[in-house]
Amino acid sequence: MAEKFNIDETDDSEDEGLMQLVGFGVANERFGVDILMVQEILRSAVVTAVPNSPEFVEGVLNLRGNIVPVIDLRKRLNLYDANKSQKKSWVLILNIDNRVVGFIVDHVTEVLKIEEKRVEAAPDIIVSGLESQYIQGVCEIDGSLIIILDFDLVLFNEEQKVLGEMDVDELLLSESEIV
Repeated sequence: MAEKFNIDETDDSEDEGLMQLVGFGVANERFGVDILMVQEILRSAVVTAVPNSPEFVEGVLNLRGNIVPVIDLRKRLNLYDANKSQKKSWVLILNIDNRVVGFIVDHVTEVLKIEEKRVEAAPDIIVSGLESQYIQGVCEIDGSLIIILDFDLVLFNEEQKVLGEMDVDELLLSESEIV
């Protein structure tokens, strides 16, 4: 059974001018995603491979009866770490344009509250090998840079179409025949 990372409910009345992010890491980089996009965070989730899927698609998982495509964020962002151990990873379940998609990350840190005015625009140069189009902004926290990803742009329209066309019903039928 998958472990869950709990996101505490907070009082929004005192949060005006603040952004809330879920912090996570991929390779040696620190990232953040708007907490409002996060539906759930899982650890040790069982991901089933899908034959003939794009390289960035790790597979699908069954989330309470709903089949959710899972993307390996390391592959999608071309962030390779030669020192990566084979430890278990986390899956961020995000709602992107009313489509639920899972993203595999190395670890989840904490919920961060930062002042919106501290977030700087994405630099024109490439940051850590990422194309700046994926970056919503950057912010320095505790002496290190947090890259705030724009998940609406991490998957291009063509890739979202591919995910929508994945025949998960056929996959489920083939799995039931095996059992």
